[in-house]
Amino acid sequence: MSPTTPAGPAGSTNSPTNPTGPALGTRPVGGPLARLTTLIGSGIARVTDNALGPYQSAIVRIGFAGTWLLFLLREFPHRRELYGPDGPWSWDLAQELIASNGAFTTLMWSDGMVWFEIVYALAVLSSLMLLLGWRTRTASVLFMVGVLSLQNRSVFMGDGGDNVIHLMAIYLVFLRCGQVWSLDARRERRTRERLEREDLEREGMEGLERDAAARADRVGPLLWCALGFVLLVATFGGLVPGGFGGGWLTIFWGLWVVHGVWWAVRRIESDIRPRVLLDIVGNLAHNAALVVIMAEACLIYATAGWYKIQGSRWQDGTAVYYPLHLDYFSPWPALSDLMTSSGTMVMLVTYGTVIAQVAFPFTLFNRRVKNVLLAVMMTEHAAIALVLGLPFFSLAMIAADAVFLPTSFLKRLGGWASRARDGVVRRVPLGRGRSRPGQYDKGAPPPEKETAEQAHVGFTA
Repeated sequence: MSPTTPAGPAGSTNSPTNPTGPALGTRPVGGPLARLTTLIGSGIARVTDNALGPYQSAIVRIGFAGTWLLFLLREFPHRRELYGPDGPWSWDLAQELIASNGAFTTLMWSDGMVWFEIVYALAVLSSLMLLLGWRTRTASVLFMVGVLSLQNRSVFMGDGGDNVIHLMAIYLVFLRCGQVWSLDARRERRTRERLEREDLEREGMEGLERDAAARADRVGPLLWCALGFVLLVATFGGLVPGGFGGGWLTIFWGLWVVHGVWWAVRRIESDIRPRVLLDIVGNLAHNAALVVIMAEACLIYATAGWYKIQGSRWQDGTAVYYPLHLDYFSPWPALSDLMTSSGTMVMLVTYGTVIAQVAFPFTLFNRRVKNVLLAVMMTEHAAIALVLGLPFFSLAMIAADAVFLPTSFLKRLGGWASRARDGVVRRVPLGRGRSRPGQYDKGAPPPEKETAEQAHVGFTA
């Protein structure tokens, strides 16, 4: 409604012709307490009605799933030495450590080579599922199980990026990270388009869509039953540490029950209140996990920066020189020598690293400064991957930084990816009865335009 046009007939309180009504464009009547109450109410409505940051959560999901998948594939020839029975950290030592710290790993269920290969293959498969966004809720849990199983088996294998992946794998379970850029989102969109082609009434679209999706879904219940059977065997076999008193058994059984209740509630037609309640709880969990991820990234940079300030080499501006001349961190010796040939360059990089890490949490209050420093941090991690030979550490940190990327940039990034995909698909001959992405049937309605409310979902800064 435009503030320059009357909202009702003359004489109404909203009409500009009524001298007793409030002036248009002014703040609502009320003192500071009323305005504070209104602000709190709108904030509560925002975090309960929407799962914020759909593009940010999707890029975090893709980033960490892709990083872990690439790591598993690259280390596939050395998997048995890293996490298997052939490693220096033997199964007996791992069992002793697990018994003391209560960590979870399925690799402690058996010391056989066949079981290790099965767990490794499932870790690869779950990473691919989460990367593509297929059955995202289930894939996120399996991804967490795969990460914990391998990393807790050999705790000394990693370069720092494994700690970030370890934490983010747990946070991803609580994110609704399949809203965009996922096979789940594409399946829901195709369901909606099919229902629209059948000329269904607009008012009943949402309920009918959910009911049709629930009735057509066969893979979800099968996965749920299969994983429930595995969890039942692990429970009665005493394979999961911690018990039901707040341990891993409570977490896994809780997730299993919640997924089943979520699927069952979607089939209820007579009452929408259970669906609304579960949506509110899911949005709250998603938004809380998103805040935790942001806080985790800020904490990593803040602690790293302040610890660097206390080091004498960082204080005199020579700290960057030394790792560049270690054989372990010099995949390109000529490049390392070139970067350290100038003392001024070494000093600028050293001080610049400390300043960027310490200042990063404070730049979140200014959108432009934050975006500039975010680009600097991602460029720095890309340089670390190239110069120091730490690609997976850098990819993990870039994936964590991606939670702060602006929504407008991520939408443009998605548009570029879609155009690149369409360009590749056009070069591939199609079979009979198939259509290209973005191509609609003649009788189908055009794609629904994004509303103003949907366009501003997520972080605009």
